[in-house]
Amino acid sequence: MVDDIDRQVVNALLRDGRASARDVAAETGVAATTVSRRMDQLVESGVIEEYTAQIDYQELGYEVTAVFQLSVDGSGLMAVTERLRDLKNMVAVYEVTGSHDIVAVGKFRDTNDMNARIKDLLTDPDIESAATSVVLNTVREHEQFPVDDADA
Repeated sequence: MVDDIDRQVVNALLRDGRASARDVAAETGVAATTVSRRMDQLVESGVIEEYTAQIDYQELGYEVTAVFQLSVDGSGLMAVTERLRDLKNMVAVYEVTGSHDIVAVGKFRDTNDMNARIKDLLTDPDIESAATSVVLNTVREHEQFPVDDADA
């Protein structure tokens, strides 16, 4: 069960994922040994999945972001989601309800790179239809939010 100290630790790490237990302790007013133990427990329980850098792909030359909405033959859903998950430039893959079965988001160096992926999708026998939208302006992406007190 996550308590208020855990929430404080998580929120401090959301502000600075590179913070040490000592840094988190100074920010939260909780003893460093307690913070260290809680951080370990949060990782063990799966609340904290991993510590990772947040990358600005556009700065690395990935100029095009595309959103794919795919309708998939029912028996091929798992296979398609697994193939998309394994593609390095797909940054999000969701099984969804509604008029499509999968929504995926990909980062591409240019439109030629994106078009090659679209052609791959359109020739996949498990994909019945695909709609692609090119992102014109990224307003918010990969953001996480502070954890509120469950009683609030």
